[in-house]
Amino acid sequence: MARSGRLSSLGDQRENGRQQILDVIRTTESIARIDIAKATGMSPATVTSITAELLSAGLIEEVAPDASAESRRGRPRVALRICGKARLIAGIKVSHHLISAVLTDFVGEELASHEMPLSQGRMPVQDLCTQILRTLEIACQKGNLSINDLSGVGVGIAGMVDAERNFVYWSSSLDERNVSLGDALAQVLPCPVFLDNDANLVAKAEHLFGEGRTCENFIVITIEHGVGMGIVIDGKIYRGSRGCGAELGHTKVHLEGALCQCGQRGCLEAYVGDYALLREANLSSGGARHATLASLFEAAQNGDAVARSILDRARRMFAMGLANVVNIFDPSKIILAGARLSFDHLYSDKVIEEMRHWVVQVDAPLPEVIVHDWGDLMWAKGAAAYGIEEVTTQTVKELANAAA
Repeated sequence: MARSGRLSSLGDQRENGRQQILDVIRTTESIARIDIAKATGMSPATVTSITAELLSAGLIEEVAPDASAESRRGRPRVALRICGKARLIAGIKVSHHLISAVLTDFVGEELASHEMPLSQGRMPVQDLCTQILRTLEIACQKGNLSINDLSGVGVGIAGMVDAERNFVYWSSSLDERNVSLGDALAQVLPCPVFLDNDANLVAKAEHLFGEGRTCENFIVITIEHGVGMGIVIDGKIYRGSRGCGAELGHTKVHLEGALCQCGQRGCLEAYVGDYALLREANLSSGGARHATLASLFEAAQNGDAVARSILDRARRMFAMGLANVVNIFDPSKIILAGARLSFDHLYSDKVIEEMRHWVVQVDAPLPEVIVHDWGDLMWAKGAAAYGIEEVTTQTVKELANAAA
């Protein structure tokens, strides 16, 4: 089922007002009603009326004024904040060998987490749904929580995802294409599911908790089994008209080049993704010499010419990809994230220096490039933040329907 997403300014004014006030309270952590009115441009009377509804619904709570305020002239202001216990939210990150789950309250405070290894990277839809359910059940057990108390689950998965429809066109984690993964998960989970490309949710995590907190225009590039990208423009995730935008890993860097896991040839990740590096290394050696990226990297460090050439080509291809990102988007900042930061062939100064040679030269500083290792649990936290955002929107719509 398609979701309507964030509220439109063309929608019901009071509904938009509820959403706007909740967003202001969440952003500021705690704020007085008079300051909400200033921040939103609403009248104090409207703010008082809407916050009364939100208090009654249990979405926000009053914060006792600071005792020191009593010594000041006038009545101390009572602040409002999001009520953490109002909703229980889960975030899921599906990677090639692991499912990570984080449980948070409505404020985003972590309550419990769990990571479940996967025996296979690609699997049938129902198998993945079962694995996600089991991971959530264990996380809930660890936090002495009930899975039935979940209000929403945000799920990040690699591939081409239409977040609006919870639909996966293609993913390296699934053995079939064109899957309504949201509907399949809805059959096993007791709450709404909100699906998105995992790189988008890393971008959301960076914007809320990480290197993008003070930046409204930046790009996150993730390097794991494949290559992903999340784009933040004016503080919002850009997904494209079909939900398939920002697929940096599937931009073409070589005509009729190496085979990519998406089925096409010449994609960037067919030269940079870990599966591509191991494939090239083992083809070149005539056997299954390298089972892990660590083995390939160690061989390069020990002087293996073939290993060095494979990693050097990956570095140059990745530098070309970074330069294309700069030339197209000209972002304020590029954040490199992923689980492979210990293998610095893609994160070294050589990569950044080579990127500079490919970027169109102007008399202005290049975007800052930052390496940030979140780890899979922090990716899951980005999924939880997405879940909080979507549950908030749904709850506001429910309030509007109840008031109609």
